[in-house]
Amino acid sequence: MTQLPSPDTPLKIGTRGSPLALAQAHETRDRLAAAFDLPGDAFEIVTILTTGDRVQDRALKELGGKGLFTREIEADLLAGRIDIAVHSMKDMPVLQPEGLVLDCYLPREDVRDAFVSPAARGLAELPEGAVVGTSSLRRRAQLLHRRPDLQVVEFRGNVQTRLRKLADGVAVCTFLAMAGLNRLGRTDVPATPIAPDDMLPAIAQGAIGIERRLDDARVAGMLAAIHDAATAERLTAERALLAALDGSCETPIAGLAEVTGGTLRLRGQVLRPDGSEAISDDRTCPVADGAALGREMAADLLERAGPGFFDWRG
Repeated sequence: MTQLPSPDTPLKIGTRGSPLALAQAHETRDRLAAAFDLPGDAFEIVTILTTGDRVQDRALKELGGKGLFTREIEADLLAGRIDIAVHSMKDMPVLQPEGLVLDCYLPREDVRDAFVSPAARGLAELPEGAVVGTSSLRRRAQLLHRRPDLQVVEFRGNVQTRLRKLADGVAVCTFLAMAGLNRLGRTDVPATPIAPDDMLPAIAQGAIGIERRLDDARVAGMLAAIHDAATAERLTAERALLAALDGSCETPIAGLAEVTGGTLRLRGQVLRPDGSEAISDDRTCPVADGAALGREMAADLLERAGPGFFDWRG
């Protein structure tokens, strides 16, 4: 029988130190504790400072892409300093370092983006030339595609930091993930959910993934007990799309898979970084064919986009 963790030999859960990351780590701990009838102190939450958290004065695209929020955590996982790593899946590269595997997902939260402003309820209410804050190239491109008159400023930081910048008047509005607001219980935030038809979310938005060492059979058995297969079906298609598009924090890409019965619907979108052009696709397939559909859609989107589509225009 698998040896379960205990207060004397706790399972170490690695995470970033932001309030949202800690909330996700606590959810993981609580699900494991409930699944195996263990006390909370059979787990130890270990906070790890990542490059993405440490460097806040530069845009993500200048720092090197998605691995900014995972490299240090994965190094500790490989070294055995932690037993599992909890990640926001929208921050995860499509490939894991050798020796690590990501095969456990928690039930997905609300996938939608949220329009957040103390002065307006939606994009249509913003006056011409309004200043909008976001650090996401996807959101920036989507916004400028619909409203090229807007001024978009860099808005790095966790949820609390961005809300503080908004209160200080750095911008009149910003955009957050509904999933993050829900997990933090921030019902006080003036947030209006945006339908995916109006702003297709980031790939894997709202999903939590748990990474482990490939050879750790004990942890594999424990994580299997809390794995959500429905979330895995959707992310398999979305991340196949992302991988084939060579997606990173430097390319504006959106995608969302939804499952109804045995049918999977996948929507994908690529945009020029300046928002001047957007190319979208929407297809269905049997759930088992989701990864193949993601790769097929990516190939067609890239063909339609042509060379240089993701290059910044002067």
